[in-house]
Amino acid sequence: MSEPILSICIATRNRAAFIGQTLDSLIGQMTDEVEIVVVDGASTDDTEQVVRAYEQRMPHLRYLRLERNGGFDRDYDRAVQEARGRFCWLFSDDDLLKPGAIRAVLDAIAQGYCLLIVNAEARSTDLSELQQARVLPVGEDRTYGPHEHERLFVDAAKYMSFIGCVVIRRDLWLARERERYYGTAFIHVGVIFQAPLPGDARFISAPWIVIRYGNASWTARAFEIWMVQWPKLIWSFPHLSDAAKRSITRKEPWRSPVVMLLSRAVDGYSPQIYRERYAPLLVGGRDRWMAWAIAHTPGVLINAAALLAFKLTRPYDKLMQVNFRASRFYYRNYLRSLLGERKTNANHQSSIIHDS
Repeated sequence: MSEPILSICIATRNRAAFIGQTLDSLIGQMTDEVEIVVVDGASTDDTEQVVRAYEQRMPHLRYLRLERNGGFDRDYDRAVQEARGRFCWLFSDDDLLKPGAIRAVLDAIAQGYCLLIVNAEARSTDLSELQQARVLPVGEDRTYGPHEHERLFVDAAKYMSFIGCVVIRRDLWLARERERYYGTAFIHVGVIFQAPLPGDARFISAPWIVIRYGNASWTARAFEIWMVQWPKLIWSFPHLSDAAKRSITRKEPWRSPVVMLLSRAVDGYSPQIYRERYAPLLVGGRDRWMAWAIAHTPGVLINAAALLAFKLTRPYDKLMQVNFRASRFYYRNYLRSLLGERKTNANHQSSIIHDS
C-alpha cells in the first residue's frame, strides 16, 4: 500500500466488548488513502482475538500488541509513531464513526489545515438513546489562525478532553514534546496547546462521531484526573492567559465547595477519597471541615438537589444531567440498590436457616 493520507490511531486495552463495533463503523468507509493502527496495551480479555480477526480481512489494519501496558498517553504516542499517514486521527476504542465521516475529514485535510477538531453526538452506552446532538454546541464550522491560539483553547479545550475528536498532522505531533505528558491522560491536549500551532486549525461542527457517553475506562480515577491532573495540565501552558485557563478549569478545583458538591452528586467524591486523596491537600481547618462534611453528606440528597438546580438554571446542560442520573446516588438507582441488598440479605438469611 502506498503512503496513506490518514491514519486512524486507536490505543486500546480490555475493550473486547466494544472495539469490534468501532471497527465495523470504519470498514465501509476505508479507502487506499486510509489505514487503521491499533496499539493494544497488553489486554487481558479477548481484545487481541477480536482485532486479529479484523486484521485478517482488512489489509489496511495493523495491530500491535505490547508486552506490557504503557498507559493511555504512551500508547497513543506509540500509535502515532507506528502510523504512516500524513495525518493521524486519535480515535477512541469504543466510539463509532458515522457514514461519511472519513470522507469529510479527508476533504478538510485537503484544505491545508494542521489540526482538525471533529464534533460528536453523545449517546447512552448501548447507543440506544441520544443524549446530546452536538457535544460542542456550535452550529457552524470555524477556522483558527496561528494568532488565534488562545481563542481555540477557550472555545474547544474542554471538548478536546475527548481524544477521539483530534485529527493532527503527524509531523507536527512528532516535533513536539510528548513524554512530559505521559500519565496526564490528556497527551493530545498537551501536544496541541504547549505552543501556538504553525498553521490553521479547523473545527468541524457536524457531529461525525458517536460517543458512548459514560463508558470511560478511568471512572475509578475520576477525582485524581479531573481535580488534580486536568487542572495541572491546563495551568501548565505559559503562553496562555490566566483568564483563558480559568475558563476551562480552576487551578485547584477541589478548593471549591460547589465543585466538590457536584463531584459528590455523581459519586466522584467519597469519605474514602477524602481520607486518601483530599485531606492531604488541605491545610486550613475550615476547608478541611467543609471537605469532610461534603464527603459524609448522603449522596442521594446532594444528587437530588444538584439535578433540580441544573434543570432550573442550566437546562441546556443535558450531559451533566445524564451524569447525575447515571450516579448510584440517583434516587431510582439508589432504591434499586437498597431493594437488591435487602433481597440478597433475605436470601442469605433463608440459606442460613435452611442449612441449619
